[in-house]
Amino acid sequence: MASTKPLVIVTRKLPDATETRMMELFETRLNPDDAPMSSKALAAAMREADVLVPTVTDRIDGALIAQAGEQLKLIASFGTGIDHIDLNAANQRSIIVTNTPGVLTEDTADMTMALILAVPRRLAEGERLIRSGEWTGWGPTTMLGHRIGGKRLGIVGMGRIGQAVARRARGFGLSIHYHNRRRVHGEIEAELEATYWESLDQMLARMDIVSINCPHTPATYHLLSRRRLHLLKSDAYIVNTSRGEVVDESALTQLLGEGAIAGAGLDVFENEPAVNPKLLALDNVVLLPHMSSATIEGRIAMGEKVVINIKTLADGHKPPDRIIETMY
Repeated sequence: MASTKPLVIVTRKLPDATETRMMELFETRLNPDDAPMSSKALAAAMREADVLVPTVTDRIDGALIAQAGEQLKLIASFGTGIDHIDLNAANQRSIIVTNTPGVLTEDTADMTMALILAVPRRLAEGERLIRSGEWTGWGPTTMLGHRIGGKRLGIVGMGRIGQAVARRARGFGLSIHYHNRRRVHGEIEAELEATYWESLDQMLARMDIVSINCPHTPATYHLLSRRRLHLLKSDAYIVNTSRGEVVDESALTQLLGEGAIAGAGLDVFENEPAVNPKLLALDNVVLLPHMSSATIEGRIAMGEKVVINIKTLADGHKPPDRIIETMY
């Protein structure tokens, strides 16, 4: 990194506080229009920038990284997910990649819990009924859903967010179960009263609600495959606030339409921003526009982490949030 202020190029509009701080500390080029950069524009930015600040919707693949200038030393991603960046290609070019871990945990867990409540209780269906003007009043068998107390919640990915979901779910009387690449520490299991399942297949077959909280990596692509989705009970629900690619969306849509799975709460989709039209037509699904982390507080905290990572590298030290290993 040069001794002068590094040139930082930002691909999207960030919170005002973040942009102001960046302009104070660095030579910064912002994107005030917030229009996503094309691959051509990204390549041009990477040929010139000392630091690129992309978001999770910017695809930084090996072909783009190959075009980066020698001066590019850091890709400081504004977001927790890293599946949009070719980490191997970056490593081969000695480009450090950082993200913003930890600051979105509580926000994402809140939204996950909201979906765990909303889907079995048919919240979105009820809201649509009111807006349609077709509601005729209360009835003893109208809009019946299912209580969640006493049900089994299976968490796929027991990292920060998975554990935060478990803490919330316990308060609603759910029994906590989880599958993870590595078993969590015994103290955490005891605190959460969580049961570990080494076999994801066996856990899925026995859960009432399944929450996807693992990152998208090559190892987790379609982790919930068509075969595994068929293992779910017909009265089970699935919630995904992680990444759409972790679930075979086509298979999920088909099973939901057939009634082979009772319902789903989805904040992410496999081909965002495109959503399967057949999924849009289903009543037993709550659909959100990738907003589980969308709080003002969370976005500002993300920006602070990005600034710290850039400033630390500019000062000649290793950024605290550099990516070393991916896991779930």
